[in-house]
Amino acid sequence: MSAQGPWDSVRDALDALDEQGRPKAPPLPEATDRDRAVGGHLAAIHRAHMLELVTIRRLMGQIERGEAEPAALVTAVPQMEMARNLATFGNLCGRACAILSGHHNIEEHYTFVRLEAGGNDAITAVVAKLRTEHDVVHALLDHLYGAAVELVQSPGRETFLTAKQVFEQLEAVIKSHFGYEETELEEALGVFGAL
Repeated sequence: MSAQGPWDSVRDALDALDEQGRPKAPPLPEATDRDRAVGGHLAAIHRAHMLELVTIRRLMGQIERGEAEPAALVTAVPQMEMARNLATFGNLCGRACAILSGHHNIEEHYTFVRLEAGGNDAITAVVAKLRTEHDVVHALLDHLYGAAVELVQSPGRETFLTAKQVFEQLEAVIKSHFGYEETELEEALGVFGAL
């Protein structure tokens, strides 16, 4: 796994997230309940990815209690669906979105393109921010993998705490990112036929 963003540290990646500076999507008066339901499909995909984080959190607890070896984390991180999606498709949604809509790489090459084509500058700004945040998540996944490798090479409390801290930051960023994406694109996904 290699970072797509220019962030050499977890702190740099988190600074790039800039949650306070996130653009907002405008209300779309033409949006219907059906349009908003389309946004609900994205939320369902996100819930599946959040379950992966629960699995990694559980594994981190097992390692901390001595019930699992650190090497299990090195194996588990690249096997996460979101990590594979980023490596394969360049986005978090990846195969699940492809199955849902019959398109490979739908978010980056279909969903976001359709939203940008809608001609709404505010939505385009949201999409640009989401693309940056995908790179932040990718960088944090890379940092977690690196911390897991370091934990295997130099097992100990300090290396475990580093891996745990990176995981907790990744988990917080993903929760924040998913919430932002679901909120800001809920109407737009249906209105612009983007999912």
